[in-house]
Amino acid sequence: MFESFVKIYEYFIFFYATSLILSYVILAIFSFIAINRYKSYNTDIDDEEILNSPLAPGISVIAPAFNEERTIIINVKSLLTLNYPLFEVIIVNDGSKDKTLDLLIEEFDLVEAPFAYVEKIKTQPYRRTFKSRNPKYEILTIVDKENGGTKADAFNAGLNASVFPYYLNTDVDCILARNTLSKMIKPILSSKETVIAVGATLRMSNNCEIEEGIITRVRPPKALIPRFQELEYIRSYLLGKMGWEFINAVPNVSGGLGMFNKDIAIQAGGYGANSHAEDMDMLTRMAAHMMNNRLEYKIAYIPLSCCWTEGPPNIQILGRQRTRWASGLFQMFNDHKRILFNPKYKKLGLITFPYIFIFEFLAPIIEAFGILFSIFLLLYGYVNWNFAPLILLYAYTFAIMISSIVIIWDQMTFKYYNTTREVLTLFLTAFIEPILYHPLITFFSLKGYFSYITSQELAWGTMTRKGFDSEDDQNEKSDNKKDGDGNSGSNSGGEKPSIFERLRNRKSSNNDLEPLKT
Repeated sequence: MFESFVKIYEYFIFFYATSLILSYVILAIFSFIAINRYKSYNTDIDDEEILNSPLAPGISVIAPAFNEERTIIINVKSLLTLNYPLFEVIIVNDGSKDKTLDLLIEEFDLVEAPFAYVEKIKTQPYRRTFKSRNPKYEILTIVDKENGGTKADAFNAGLNASVFPYYLNTDVDCILARNTLSKMIKPILSSKETVIAVGATLRMSNNCEIEEGIITRVRPPKALIPRFQELEYIRSYLLGKMGWEFINAVPNVSGGLGMFNKDIAIQAGGYGANSHAEDMDMLTRMAAHMMNNRLEYKIAYIPLSCCWTEGPPNIQILGRQRTRWASGLFQMFNDHKRILFNPKYKKLGLITFPYIFIFEFLAPIIEAFGILFSIFLLLYGYVNWNFAPLILLYAYTFAIMISSIVIIWDQMTFKYYNTTREVLTLFLTAFIEPILYHPLITFFSLKGYFSYITSQELAWGTMTRKGFDSEDDQNEKSDNKKDGDGNSGSNSGGEKPSIFERLRNRKSSNNDLEPLKT
């Protein structure tokens, strides 16, 4: 009886692993086609036409903030430097308990202002709106509200305050490329179908050179944990999301960077107020709304890196992040269980949801059971030593191969890293990721599932930020403070203009990553 169970288990693992590997191969092929198709129609001329057109649709940039005093000013300044003819920046202060709001008021000369805040989507109570007395910051709006416990509630408040037909959701710890808005609006303008959402690639800002909120040099992170996440993001976006984009079955658009059709988002009910997986929850709501009303739609993805975010610097903070994500995934399947395997929802119900459920949601459970069962087999002498090492070597080699292909593909296509050493660093990371990083993700996923089942509260905004100032920047600030009045940086040749002044005087460029001359 027991030997029969072992045999069934072996067959199950074989077919499960084979299906997963086959899905990766198919997604890689789809991704290759989608990226080449994108490169064929994406031109700098189109960007210039959008930037110079009086008909460019307005975009609301919405960024929730909760206890972000370390990075809030530099990140808001970064958002204000985006290169697009018509946009607004809405920062939603979600009941911060630190000096986030005070710093914003002081830096941007904010005052309370009358504002037609219409609650199209119910949120935790709205308090007030701030606008700047400085005309330079006229596009900036600060919405102050009571804490909603989730980022989703803050996004809903931003939607209520927004005025333009499209909105870009992002985080205040993200640095966006200056041409993000023009790049992400392009699929909407060029498609014959109704594009409900557009996503783009994210990377880690750890170890990048950043000057006053502007990325001037891209580097892979030095620290191991964010470097693992950099590799994970490249693989997920370039191979996964672009592959799904080819068949119009994208499962989610990142909460760190995504552009959405505002009217459809509101008609779909906005973000689930209690959702900890607001990115997938929002897209699922919008797609379901379109299918419930028998409307055709498209979800687009572009392979460009438009956003850099600060990755968890250590295991403790990584654990908080991934536990919350896993709990949110469990919550999402519970909230939208009617979609799973439901032919009414077409590709969403029969392809996207089943894939995520089987190969992402169930994967940590299957892996954990497999480890425990393998230990049991080892103790009682049931391990087939002729095949077990080969299976492990096969899985390990395939994981390295997929990561290596994505790294080469990324570098040949976009060349974000300047040196061979930086690329080799990621290659070496791919060799140790399955051994060190993947088990951690499995553990934190199981912890997240347990947290959701036991109804443990998971609050957002708990990641400790290091900020974006380099050591030299911090020393310079310290010296300036000692000298008083901030004049120690001036010389006989006059004070060096800030990066924002240089950006305003600089001709618009589509290469955001070209370092500015200092």
